[in-house]
Amino acid sequence: MADRGNKGIIRIIKASGYSWQGLCAAWRHEAAFRQEVWLAVVMIPLGLYLGGNGVEKALLIGSVLLVLVVEILNSAIEVVVDRFGDEQHELSGRAKDMASAAVALALALVVAVWVLVLFAG
Repeated sequence: MADRGNKGIIRIIKASGYSWQGLCAAWRHEAAFRQEVWLAVVMIPLGLYLGGNGVEKALLIGSVLLVLVVEILNSAIEVVVDRFGDEQHELSGRAKDMASAAVALALALVVAVWVLVLFAG
């Protein structure tokens, strides 16, 4: 996909296009990503409102955005594993389980950050 000969602004423009394609693919094909985007649509403005200072706002919003990042990586791992076939393999299952665990940890981080920022301060 990437053109190795591109440099400077052309490379940035093309990379941005690939990133946009990835976001669109995640939205189109991944129900969990769509659900987490809708959650982010609610939680990001709430984080801006409830955060007391810039650091708190960054923590609240950043933890939510991290879930989206990890979900995209999880989906990418699942797609690559599925690309190789439908047969069951221990390593394929382990890769998918580990990617799913990363999403679960990111969601736990959201809960921890929001509770600590909003209720332990």
